[in-house]
Amino acid sequence: MFNPSRAEARQFLIDAWAKDRSQQPLTALEEIAAGLVAMHPEYHAVLEQPDRHAGKDYSPEAGDINPFLHLSLHLAVAEQLAIDQPPGIRAQFERLRAARGDEHGALHAVLECLGEVIWTAQRQRTPPDAALYIACLERQR
Repeated sequence: MFNPSRAEARQFLIDAWAKDRSQQPLTALEEIAAGLVAMHPEYHAVLEQPDRHAGKDYSPEAGDINPFLHLSLHLAVAEQLAIDQPPGIRAQFERLRAARGDEHGALHAVLECLGEVIWTAQRQRTPPDAALYIACLERQR
């Protein structure tokens, strides 16, 4: 199973964005990543200056938002939606997109729930709970 290090995951995003900007051929996963980066212009400078940002630690306690984590969660959600795993996630996403009239806003609602499920799993030292994930999505409006 593919399990990249923090540095490898960050470099993947940096490289996908650089290849997209220079109009080089992209793999399917790089296309998805570049599309997600394109949706986040606030992160472009971070990815375009890897020497300054690739090794940075982002502290939620200090109010930092980790752009690499955010984009990686987007990639995870894209995969989950593509295969409807956990079952029902695609239907919940479609419901949120229709209710909000905004695909990116609906994606962020899913990211919020995914983050909550990961945080809970880490605290409890258990695998992520798919039922908790879907329940969180059901509460989103």
